[in-house]
Amino acid sequence: MINFFTEDIEFKFKNRRACKKWIISALEEEGVLKKRKLEELSVIFCSDEYLLDMNKKYLDHDYFTDVITFDNSEENNFSGDIFISIDRVRENAETFRQLFIDELHRVIIHGVLHLSGYDDGTESEQKSMRSREDYYLAKRGFDGNR
Repeated sequence: MINFFTEDIEFKFKNRRACKKWIISALEEEGVLKKRKLEELSVIFCSDEYLLDMNKKYLDHDYFTDVITFDNSEENNFSGDIFISIDRVRENAETFRQLFIDELHRVIIHGVLHLSGYDDGTESEQKSMRSREDYYLAKRGFDGNR
């Protein structure tokens, strides 16, 4: 089960059904669903301040970020939370001259990839992560605006 929520902001996320299918397709292609059952995946949209508080409280980091993931998987079940700062996604879209929806989808799939076992702590891991993000963005089949 995949759900979308908001915390402390008003944000309307469109095309949820297509996004859920896209996420499941990525999880299948990454082999995650061959090993584990999709129990629950929550995508939570929030503000910079909300995510900064979480970053400080749970990760002991004192800086803004666009996404934080928490792997809640147990045994053979796949479960996790992806927290996304809509403020940061908007700013990044401007900075990188991307459409907001494309940047949002990049951050969503970035969180999914983290939960699938990818890291981005080194330059090599960052390249690999970016490559997978680009790959899945190209496979969306929807733009999120309808």
